[in-house]
Amino acid sequence: MTRLTLLTDFDGPLVDVSERYYQVYRVCLQKLQQSYPDAAVTYLDKPTFWSLKRAKVAETEIGIRSGLTPEQAQMFRQCREETVHTFPYFELDRLQPGVTTVLHQLVQQPVDLYVITMRRVRELTFALQKFALESLLPFSRCYCIADDFVKTADHLDKPLLLARALATIAPTGPVWMVGDTEADIIAAQTHGIPVVAVTCGIRDEATLQGYQPDFLQPDLASAIRLIQQLGSTPVSEPPTDQ
Repeated sequence: MTRLTLLTDFDGPLVDVSERYYQVYRVCLQKLQQSYPDAAVTYLDKPTFWSLKRAKVAETEIGIRSGLTPEQAQMFRQCREETVHTFPYFELDRLQPGVTTVLHQLVQQPVDLYVITMRRVRELTFALQKFALESLLPFSRCYCIADDFVKTADHLDKPLLLARALATIAPTGPVWMVGDTEADIIAAQTHGIPVVAVTCGIRDEATLQGYQPDFLQPDLASAIRLIQQLGSTPVSEPPTDQ
């Protein structure tokens, strides 16, 4: 039986990062309020904040909507960028509902699952241990970035990471990508891989549709069911000028 190679992002399809993002938003606002006691800060509730993030509203705009001046909003943006991918805030992440069940089911099926993530080694190692995923998702099947990697932009870096993964995996059967961001979609399209965008992550449906994924589904389980229903899809030849 032909084996399916399934590539998935980590944050979004597998992990819910919304609480981490929201608490970092509040922490950075609090720091600005301490530095500028006269600032008319208004803390957005989590649903409002998360809807803005999922619609790809800029950090400075979120700051301004929270009562900051444009100058203060720039400081807020910098604080957020320096804080959101740090410990101990990773403790706030949670598995998406049903993910463990999905992973257990995949072990019994002709599917080779790989993670393609812009998390750093230390960040991914922590998460795999935290969620007890090491037996279901061995680190050897995870492609991430080095702890000292200097990021440019995810939509530029992720296609390169995916190229490294494909060269190592060398799949001989159908290959699919599941992701929740424009970087996932662009990476898959760069390498001619069909992609299912899931709406349970950091981008909403309208934003994802703008990048023209092959399919949209609500979560990882639905994406896998769709892929298996569609059956075999030939592997596209990767670009020769990687």
